[in-house]
Amino acid sequence: MNEQHIVKIARELKLGQKQVAAAADLLFQDCTVPFIARYRKEATGSMDEVALTAVRDRLQQLADLDQRREAILKSLDERGLLNDELRTKIESAQTMAVLEDIYLPFKPKRRTRAGIAREKGLEQLANLLLEQGDSDPEAEAEKYLDEEKGVVSVDEALQGARDIIAEQISEDEQARAALRRLFEEKGTLRSKVPVGKEEEAAKYRDYFEWEEPVKKAPSHRILAIRRGEAESLLMMRILPDEQEALAILKNLFIKGGNVAARQVEKAVEDSYKRLLLPSMETDARQAVKKRADEEAVRVFAENLRQLLLAPPLGEKRVLAVDPGFRSGCKIVCLDRQGKLLHNRTIYPHEPQKQVEPAAQIVRQLCGEFNIECIAVGNGTAGRETEKFIRVLELPGTPTVVMVNENGASVYSASAAAREEFPDHDVTVRGSVSIGRRLMDPLAELVKIDAKSIGVGQYQHDVDQKLLKDRLDDVVMSCVNRVGVEVNTASKELLTYVSGLGPRLALSIVRYRNEQGPFATRNDLLKVPGLGPRAFEQSAGFFRIRNGTSPLDASAVHPESYGIVEQMACDLNCSVQDLMENSSLRERINLEKYVTETVGMPTLRDIAAELAKPGRDPRESFEAFSFAEGVTSMDHLREGMQLPGIVTNITNFGAFVDIGVHQDGLVHISQLADRFVKNPGDVVKLHQKVAVTVLTVDSARKRISLSMRKNPPRSTDALEKK
Repeated sequence: MNEQHIVKIARELKLGQKQVAAAADLLFQDCTVPFIARYRKEATGSMDEVALTAVRDRLQQLADLDQRREAILKSLDERGLLNDELRTKIESAQTMAVLEDIYLPFKPKRRTRAGIAREKGLEQLANLLLEQGDSDPEAEAEKYLDEEKGVVSVDEALQGARDIIAEQISEDEQARAALRRLFEEKGTLRSKVPVGKEEEAAKYRDYFEWEEPVKKAPSHRILAIRRGEAESLLMMRILPDEQEALAILKNLFIKGGNVAARQVEKAVEDSYKRLLLPSMETDARQAVKKRADEEAVRVFAENLRQLLLAPPLGEKRVLAVDPGFRSGCKIVCLDRQGKLLHNRTIYPHEPQKQVEPAAQIVRQLCGEFNIECIAVGNGTAGRETEKFIRVLELPGTPTVVMVNENGASVYSASAAAREEFPDHDVTVRGSVSIGRRLMDPLAELVKIDAKSIGVGQYQHDVDQKLLKDRLDDVVMSCVNRVGVEVNTASKELLTYVSGLGPRLALSIVRYRNEQGPFATRNDLLKVPGLGPRAFEQSAGFFRIRNGTSPLDASAVHPESYGIVEQMACDLNCSVQDLMENSSLRERINLEKYVTETVGMPTLRDIAAELAKPGRDPRESFEAFSFAEGVTSMDHLREGMQLPGIVTNITNFGAFVDIGVHQDGLVHISQLADRFVKNPGDVVKLHQKVAVTVLTVDSARKRISLSMRKNPPRSTDALEKK
């Protein structure tokens, strides 16, 4: 463990060094963030998942920096360029940018103008000019004329010397650092449309002549402009004021006002325009892209967390419908565990319009399978199908719920779906997915690539590794927060349990299929490949209802069972009695059970679990209905007030489904009757909201909405995207 890294991270994150050291040690042992946050609170001082993730990521960044540092030192040493002064500078570099700036003059490079000038023997002349003494540059240049080397005139000699000076300036650490700050602090982001592409680039018309300080440019705007650039429909530049940039360089390299200084001034201008500007702009673009990516990924991750932790319907008998017009509506019936019992297709809409036969089939299936809830996908023909079902008098009067079907088609064509339903087509699999995601969003959505769920912001434009890593963190966090019923969980859900992964998840499913349900958590140790280390990491997140030990249905870790048993023994009762009787629990003195390894944080968690064992942290499910008679954009009118449900949250506002097959945008300025800095402070994914229609742009398929109590009568609330 690198002690310097521990000190640095503790200072940056404002954490105790002992906390960071303990977290780093556990992470080094391949402990997962959910496990450390839940079951190693004493070691880390109760660090939460956010802090632990920050420590983990910073450790990796510093390790990457060290790895690059070692590679540079090795390269310099092998080429005989390393000395004590250079080694010290390299070892003290705190960022990758500084490290690369130090290495730049020594980095092997292709043949440059400066390199050619050096080959002609002009380096001494360059050094003489750079000193800016009183000697005559032209007279000095005559000394370097050499036809064999290709220096045939004074102008050529001076040009070559300036080329060398320009390269030296472009590789100067101080100059690069100063210009990098200028680009970051005072750079201007500009975009424009290429001549002749105005019509083709119509969707980017907001950016045909766009300009703003780069430091203030929001993530969604940066990514939108970059996407337009990638499609060759926009041109983007990041530039500071040229005179300010040149002033910085001249202040660093111009010593006076003599003739030699004027030669250096020419070299400075050439260095900036030909070498430094392209290099600094590239760095600035990368920095801006990284900032935009991180913000977009943060928004996506937060949306995904809310979606995965959406309230579950629970174990109900569900009839799920994947709606359609010409191809019909695919119906499936699921039991309370989500098992497929029956499927068929009805055609209640145009062109077949077999309304009565379709109605009879739905009534029959609801009665035959004792349906308790009907899930209707919100895609094509969704509202029409919902309306058709709601007017039917169905046995048992099941609740009708519209379900966001984003990603269902991705799942239906996936290997996981083909493995589970090899004898059914994609329409059946899609319907099953719609029904199951109503019953338990978390268990079903983990089967789908998170990018396809539809809650992101330019998710295909950001760093894909960063996106995957962050979304994997979110999925693992949510899965372990809720807990997993080991005897019914899918392979995909088990994969995200702390300490497992695809291989062990498959082993658990195979063992379960061959040997039957697990009776205790300890039975997991019989699974091939699942050793003590994986058991330690995963056991506390598994749930076994109706198992041998009542604690197996709780979040109490098996390593703490002895503590609970001692509590029960001290009260002369059973563990079951302790979990069922609050008066017994009130008699527990937690301090009595503190040991060197188990402190009050763990004991308080145990007490909470005994009171509500295995409690699902998700909120209770509430059905939602859209406004009657509003099923398309043609039905919308300015000022109309409608119920809606939040489907996506971005930095510039929230998208709300109002039941017309096109989500509307509540711009950040319309979210509340007060200033809103972060939309996530006002709305959450799947939140039910009341909105007012501001404008409807049918041609661009844009709906502007407001959540303000007194919204403006008309406004263009559609933020430039």
